[in-house]
Amino acid sequence: QVQLVESGGGLVQAGGSLRLSCAASGRTSSTYAMGWFRQAPGKEREFVSRVRWSDDRVNYADSVKGRFTISRDNAKTTVYLQMESLKPEDTAVYYCAAQRPGVWLGISDPNGYDYWGQGTQVTVSS
Repeated sequence: QVQLVESGGGLVQAGGSLRLSCAASGRTSSTYAMGWFRQAPGKEREFVSRVRWSDDRVNYADSVKGRFTISRDNAKTTVYLQMESLKPEDTAVYYCAAQRPGVWLGISDPNGYDYWGQGTQVTVSS
């Protein structure tokens, strides 16, 4: 099992910045990638970003490309999401998630991720 704990959410004005962290514990060696998703009220959970351990390959949703940056520490136990130029439409609960080898559903399908954190609220005021 892998446990994920997010932190760093909060209230920020439009144009501001936040840095989210996701601390992983347990059998992290069983995972090969971690990602961030978000879910706004009344909407489905959507992909934000992902990093793959083997080669640090990163992916971003078009809506955050150029504004958000995903990174990880060398021990692969913490993943960060640096969010810049935040917009009100970025308001959501942000979740980190981890993938382990198995059925491949792509990088953006939440069903392709095996472990989830409890989420952290990000609110961007206009």
